[in-house]
Amino acid sequence: MADTLLSVLLALASALCIAIGNVMRQRVAASTSVVDSLRDGSWWAGALAGAGGYGLQAAALGVGSLLVVQPVLVLSLMFALPLGARLSGRTVRPSEWAWAATLTVAVAVLVVVGDPQPGAERAETVHWFVVAAIGLPSLALCLYAARSGSAARRALLFGLAGGALFGVGAVLTKSVVHLFARGPVPLLTSLEVYVLAAVFAAAVGIQQLAFRTGELQASLPATTVTEPAVAAVLGFVVLGEYLDVGRGVGLLLIGALVATAVSVVALARGAAEHESGARVGDVVTGVRSG
Repeated sequence: MADTLLSVLLALASALCIAIGNVMRQRVAASTSVVDSLRDGSWWAGALAGAGGYGLQAAALGVGSLLVVQPVLVLSLMFALPLGARLSGRTVRPSEWAWAATLTVAVAVLVVVGDPQPGAERAETVHWFVVAAIGLPSLALCLYAARSGSAARRALLFGLAGGALFGVGAVLTKSVVHLFARGPVPLLTSLEVYVLAAVFAAAVGIQQLAFRTGELQASLPATTVTEPAVAAVLGFVVLGEYLDVGRGVGLLLIGALVATAVSVVALARGAAEHESGARVGDVVTGVRSG
């Protein structure tokens, strides 16, 4: 019980850092090119906050299961709500607070009532071959489809791809944390640490492409929902984690899962609409000034 509580607290701190990082990077990426973003101090401050969030996520996964940590990280959207409002000088609508409350309750039900049980610390190699055989072609197809079409369609596909990679990265992170505790030799001689670096770099790059489309209402919900979904599925399939519940409680958890997904989409779309409106306002102001 103590480990579960600690993992939840660490995941909450991670969600807050992730929210700060996402809000700062989104505002920069949506208005500048990739090269110019890298020259902006705000982007790097957001990247540093995101890195801190990842470190806290790793610590949370070191003491808790994926089925505990990943749902809590969804609360980053709830933290991003007031942060984004403050930076853009707007007020948070009552409907947004209602969705934030719904999300909080749903996540609490998943973590407390679900009673997640831990599985193995590392996945077997054969499991990763199966995941790669299914995941890599799906990822390639998604990225190929994102080369053309409307901005919303490309943002959605980039968001799905980036979220899926972050979900895979969460499972790999749990393995790497376990190896880190065993010492530098097991860590540096394992394949997981190098695969994690490649997956994380690809996920961040694809997320930046999603931000660049300007259609945050399409990419943000896709990423936020896909990451915990993929991590939870992999935690169940390759690590053997599970929820120790009966049939009646299982129906309650399904309802909480649906409420979580709906709340995430509603909050992400609301935040993205405000961001888009702020950019339009900036353009209008610039035209009038000119």
